[in-house]
Amino acid sequence: MSGTFPLTRRRVLLSGAVAATVAGICGGTSRPVSGRGRPNVLLLVTDDQPLHTEWAMPVLRDMIKRSGVRFTRAYATTPLCGPSRASILSGRYAHNHGVLQNGRPERLDQSTVLPRYLREAGYRTAMFGKYLNGWDVHQAPPHFDEYALMHPPKYGETWWNVNGKVSRKRAYSTSLIRDHAVRFLRRHRASGRPWFLYLTPYAPHAPFTPEARYANLSVPSWRGNPAVAESDKRDKPFYIRRSDPDLHRARRIRAGQLRTLRSVDDLLGAVRDELRAQRRLDDTLIIVISDNGYCWGDHGWHAKSVPYSPAVRIPLYLSWPAGGLGRGTTDDRLVANIDIMPTILDAAGIDPGAARLDGRSLLRPGERDRLLLEWWKRGPGQAGHSWAATVTRDYQYIEHYDTILRRGRPVGSGAVVHREYYDLRKDPHQLTNLLHRTGSGVARRLDVAGLSARLAADRRA
Repeated sequence: MSGTFPLTRRRVLLSGAVAATVAGICGGTSRPVSGRGRPNVLLLVTDDQPLHTEWAMPVLRDMIKRSGVRFTRAYATTPLCGPSRASILSGRYAHNHGVLQNGRPERLDQSTVLPRYLREAGYRTAMFGKYLNGWDVHQAPPHFDEYALMHPPKYGETWWNVNGKVSRKRAYSTSLIRDHAVRFLRRHRASGRPWFLYLTPYAPHAPFTPEARYANLSVPSWRGNPAVAESDKRDKPFYIRRSDPDLHRARRIRAGQLRTLRSVDDLLGAVRDELRAQRRLDDTLIIVISDNGYCWGDHGWHAKSVPYSPAVRIPLYLSWPAGGLGRGTTDDRLVANIDIMPTILDAAGIDPGAARLDGRSLLRPGERDRLLLEWWKRGPGQAGHSWAATVTRDYQYIEHYDTILRRGRPVGSGAVVHREYYDLRKDPHQLTNLLHRTGSGVARRLDVAGLSARLAADRRA
């Protein structure tokens, strides 16, 4: 099934609440959207997980098949860990929350983040894993009653701050997060308070180190895709033209990511089993999302931070049996990481008041016509350009800029140094930039001036 939720399910979702308009953000309700009381909330954020990795997560597949929805057009509005995580927690674009690159987490206004609203509404809040890039391990993550914060994030031995006590631990980090999560659920089994559990493993980030028992896990074969095999890249910016395709390297990255994700699936399975044993699975909203995607050699690139689909598109899944999401449903609306905070607030019946939110609740009908994507170059030593893009169902328009970050703020002329336009319906792998060496007639037909003006307006909004 595709599209937005069927009408019968929408009625369940909107029961006892005021329906949002298409342009609305959170729905304006002060009661839980399901009409069944405030749900528990589990938010699982993976690190650099691309699309096409469901094979590694059979528990997740089964959970969505039984009671959930998979979003097929989900995006990271900034394909980089720190800015994306700040967007997930704040419901805002990076240019509005201020965390433009990894580092400088202090630029995120902690009075506007999701756990603050949930905690003030009576939720018990807990966080286990990675917080914001650059966060001091000795500093407690704000608005969490319980936490186990690792920094620097690693698969193996690293520093952990567990409720104020900092020490080095040698355990495989995903398994340690699993154990913290299960103990949290057991400690609060008899509590009448709803809880918010924020789980943030390092997987499947580089160096893609699997747990020992999955080190030799056999993964399905993979032959790449047309973008991996792309040979003529004259229509791409200079740093992509210089990137060499390497299918063998891409296969190694893919295998490593799939193997590390199997431990994340074990984490999800342990939490699901505990909720089932407590008979709390039905009234728990579970959201699984990645902070950004990752290129497996697409256009010669083996990383993230570029404006192309493998880096900006992300897996996103919701499960909430009591919320009426259906079984094995797919939703092809244009959605993003900025929608997570409004969705959770909507489910919990929390009105954010005057808070500025760029996202909107995924539990409401209605669809946006476009998304803004944006990324900033950290300095002269980093590859590429700063860029921004408009993405719709049909196309993606990209501008690359003469801009870098200095002390966390953009500097430079801001001049456009390269433009790209891709017909996503005919060219999903983004092989043909329709603005490459074309005459003014093509530019007029595609209305590049109008696209550029609208992109500039979205970047200012």
